[in-house]
Amino acid sequence: MNVEKIQEGHVFLIDKPLDWTSFDAVNKIRWNIRKAYDLKKIKVGHAGTLDPKATGLLLICTGKWTKRIDEFQAQEKTYTGTIKLGVTTPTYDLESEEDQTFPTDHITDEMIYETTKQFTGDIEQFPPMHSAIKVDGKRLYELAREGQEIERKARKVTIEEFKITRIDLPFVDFEVKCSKGTYIRSLAFDFGKALNSGGYLTALRRTKIGEFDVINAENFALEKSYFEENK
Repeated sequence: MNVEKIQEGHVFLIDKPLDWTSFDAVNKIRWNIRKAYDLKKIKVGHAGTLDPKATGLLLICTGKWTKRIDEFQAQEKTYTGTIKLGVTTPTYDLESEEDQTFPTDHITDEMIYETTKQFTGDIEQFPPMHSAIKVDGKRLYELAREGQEIERKARKVTIEEFKITRIDLPFVDFEVKCSKGTYIRSLAFDFGKALNSGGYLTALRRTKIGEFDVINAENFALEKSYFEENK
């Protein structure tokens, strides 16, 4: 891939590894490009954050294609994952320790399937305190780390499909198709609450963004040798 194509614009489909931040992947590709082509500057950005404990599809744009990031972010996304019922964590996922337990003996398979209907269509959800949303110039996760919890405004999102794929209590596997801005961590928390219990994400994977599919991921772009060999 020559430097002109990189600067003109390209989108890399990355299968983000577990425990990487989205910016880790962006910085890795930016560094690889700069070193391989001896560039001082190159625009690189991602189209939609994935939490560190999530894996899957991350779109990373270079050059003039960074102007299309908003376009890509606006597209429907598909996720698969696992919710553990009967327990919560402060971050709604594995980034923090379990803090509260709730009963699950009353939960049946039928209840689980029926409850998904409450979370299909246009819904309102509150972003987690451990999120990157800014309030008065400070990110929520920064306030959370200081022990603060503030009131958050509900956000309207659209869940096109919420499908249960496996039940092995306390674990429930799912697939969700949703709009931009949907917090799957909040969905897991709210789902547990709707079952008169608790819930948090133990696994999350983004498989699609619009027509882009993780099966076409190009993780070779995370290696500097790829750019050096394809100049």
